[in-house]
Amino acid sequence: MEPRPYGPFSFRPITNHLGLKWPGNTRLAFIILPAVEFFPLNSIIPRGSGAIPDTSAWGRREYGNRVGIFRIGKILKRFGIRGSVGLNSMVCDFCPEVVEYCLELDWELVAHAETNAVRLYDYNTEEEAEECVRRSLDRIERFSGRRPKGWIGAGRQQTWNTLNVIAEEGCTYTFDWDNDDQPVAMKINDKIVVSMPYGAGVSDHQAFHSGSTSADFEQMIKDAFDVLYQESEESGRVYTISLHPYIVGIPHRIGSVERSLEYICKHEGVWFATSEEVTNSFLSQTGGLDI
Repeated sequence: MEPRPYGPFSFRPITNHLGLKWPGNTRLAFIILPAVEFFPLNSIIPRGSGAIPDTSAWGRREYGNRVGIFRIGKILKRFGIRGSVGLNSMVCDFCPEVVEYCLELDWELVAHAETNAVRLYDYNTEEEAEECVRRSLDRIERFSGRRPKGWIGAGRQQTWNTLNVIAEEGCTYTFDWDNDDQPVAMKINDKIVVSMPYGAGVSDHQAFHSGSTSADFEQMIKDAFDVLYQESEESGRVYTISLHPYIVGIPHRIGSVERSLEYICKHEGVWFATSEEVTNSFLSQTGGLDI
């Protein structure tokens, strides 16, 4: 994509909604997006002290892969929800048991760059950033036997050419743009890449780093659900919750997720889906064009 003042899609206010219907006559597509990440000990860790090694910041994130992800997995399994995992490909090398666990649960793997310690714009050249994308997709494919269809940049950041690369590499959607409560089709050369809703601000990362409590986060999840569930009467909506095992997976926070899911699961017309399933349903209805 060439540098431009507006995104690779047309403007469509939500009032001019798409007439989306989800499978089984459901109205709200619900996605859980755990972010399974790796931060090298010999690199600067975002939101850390800036020191190398930053043992405290690194250890908290390591806790997520050792403990937190299994707490999240146990809860999602209880409710029969398949996760869509934003996976740093370095997890395949340093914490392979975590990836195996996700595969055992039949979760979808979404490529999430190599590590969250390096954004695509941190590379010296566009070519180096492109190679990071390809390495990430290749590594996850070698480990799992299936090439990811989705992409999430480290920090959900892209360069001007990222969409071209992920389209060429077979990705059909990305969570990086997060500009709507419905999927948005982006025309990239002769291919369509779908911008998927990231959660209308419902992320444990945003919540807890801004000072929210577990009770606040639980209420945030429920409040967002209530609004989107009501609005989905007129046209299907997508509700994505972003969870980080090192943030919400600690003992005094994990209950907020379980109680929220208990509340949501009491409602009819909710489609508990993976991000690829939602993308495919959207494309089958629209062909990548607004209807």
